[in-house]
Amino acid sequence: MTTSELTLPQVRKEPRRPRRVMGAGKQLHAGPVTYIVLTVFALVSLAPLVWTAVAASRTDRRLAETPPPLWFGGNLFKNMQAAWDQAGLGTAMFNSTVVAGTITVATVLFSTLAGFAFAKLRFRFSSVLLLLTIGTMMIPPQLAVVPLYLWMSDLGWSNQLQTVILPTLVTAFGTFFMRQYLVQALPTELIEAARVDGASSLRVVWHVVFPAARPAMAVLGLLTFVFAWNDFLWPIIALNQQNPTVQVALNSLGTGYVPDQAVIMAGALLGTLPLLIAFILFGKQIVGGIMQGAIKG
Repeated sequence: MTTSELTLPQVRKEPRRPRRVMGAGKQLHAGPVTYIVLTVFALVSLAPLVWTAVAASRTDRRLAETPPPLWFGGNLFKNMQAAWDQAGLGTAMFNSTVVAGTITVATVLFSTLAGFAFAKLRFRFSSVLLLLTIGTMMIPPQLAVVPLYLWMSDLGWSNQLQTVILPTLVTAFGTFFMRQYLVQALPTELIEAARVDGASSLRVVWHVVFPAARPAMAVLGLLTFVFAWNDFLWPIIALNQQNPTVQVALNSLGTGYVPDQAVIMAGALLGTLPLLIAFILFGKQIVGGIMQGAIKG
């Protein structure tokens, strides 16, 4: 039998099934367990705010009873009016808006510029200066209170808003945060291309650096605004009750032989409302900026 007459058994090959690859435009759908976990976390996070609103809507006598109230009462606006009048929250709200807004804009601007310099520019002792900047984060802020107060007194700025604004116009955390983001998010080739096209340093910063750093700037701005609005230690030392911020004004509600807890809670709720309103108005842009940065990364 010749070789040509040999017949080999035919092996039937199964067609290979194509792998399911999720497209870039498709969204992942969460399961019921995910919704349950997120709901639990949301309820736990909202519990302090809800309790503040419940306590602010009750009387001081009702709050002292056992068990405490678990639902809203009818004295919310009455207690808010009392807290507004007793603490002078009108002036305090205006002062806190000026202080927090100025600190936020200055910190985001200066931190972005400094972070860009440390991330992409070459100059002498850049590593040493960055280490010194990071090292200042290790110093407790309480150690700077006395020399800072003496410095502001020598300038004649006691009980003025610039006393609170000036020391926090730029932060080491903001500089380090922006530097770490721009190292990855801003390609060096993009800066070089702008230089080749004849762009000045100002145009490079405005048209290249700021657009690339926008997601991180949004996050830093939100964190800075919340910190500046809630800051208590330095404003209570530098300001008085005639020219207070919100936190300094709320401190006056706790004075007296028997503080009214319901009025204190109403004042705390009033001090929190601007933060909630700011997040409701700009939360979508902030979250969108975070997601944009995550996609670029």
